[in-house]
Amino acid sequence: MHVWAPKAHIQSKPTLVLIHGIGANAMWQWNDFVSPLMSRFNVYVPDLLFFGESYTTRPERSEQFQAQCVMRVMDAYGVTVMSVVGISYGGFVGYSMAAQFKERLDKLVLCCAGVCLEEKDMEKGMFKVKSVDEAISMLLAQTPDKMRELMKISFHKPTKGIPSCFLNDFIHVMCTEYLQERKELIQALHKDRKLSDLPKITQPTLIIWGEHDQIFPLELGHRLKSIIVILCCQCRHLGDNAELVIIKNAGHAINVEKPKELYKHMKSFLIDPLPPVKQGNYSNDRKTD
Repeated sequence: MHVWAPKAHIQSKPTLVLIHGIGANAMWQWNDFVSPLMSRFNVYVPDLLFFGESYTTRPERSEQFQAQCVMRVMDAYGVTVMSVVGISYGGFVGYSMAAQFKERLDKLVLCCAGVCLEEKDMEKGMFKVKSVDEAISMLLAQTPDKMRELMKISFHKPTKGIPSCFLNDFIHVMCTEYLQERKELIQALHKDRKLSDLPKITQPTLIIWGEHDQIFPLELGHRLKSIIVILCCQCRHLGDNAELVIIKNAGHAINVEKPKELYKHMKSFLIDPLPPVKQGNYSNDRKTD
């Protein structure tokens, strides 16, 4: 697994892992965030398997396996405790890291990550697409027209008039390698997925969602927050351990569409002291411009 890592790990700084989503490599998705975060954190940005320079010959395609591979990379760097930010598919991986390695994750930020979706949600019409195959065709766009469809549902206000030659270049550089393996990642994410199988996490969690997300609708953000709170209570962790922040006038790609707002909320949660626990309060959602 390939990872962008600091030249020197400074022991006095906490560690932050940024995990990308499906669509491009890690640094393309997180490039605007690395420099401002480096002053406060040891920042690590891995390419998940089958993205960028990361690959495996093993057959596993689950987010649980991706999480284990990321943690092995952190082991190789001698990092024992970290916070994690995951966007979209990266949020699935981050959630799995929090569940599998409870003592090693300090805080968790989930951005537009439909971790709590169920296989039946597609049958009930929650998504813009009607099947996993249709989702794969759009998420792994291979033509300019498909890329325009993807941009239309990824952004609240997508850029129009991008020449096909530019889109073809992007597809060639970012979207053609490991195509079959990426399809299998998406299939594994959806197959037989049920809320009852969602593992418990206990870390302080910030959930950030675009108000107009059309890939993972905002309903999933509210559902995720409620589920985390319930699971924390079942684990005898008192109070509300999750907060949902809704970014107005934003779609799914909040890291591209609203980077300043996303960074502001990440920084506030990761750096500032945690507020006092609000026991029994399950309604601390807030919208921001």
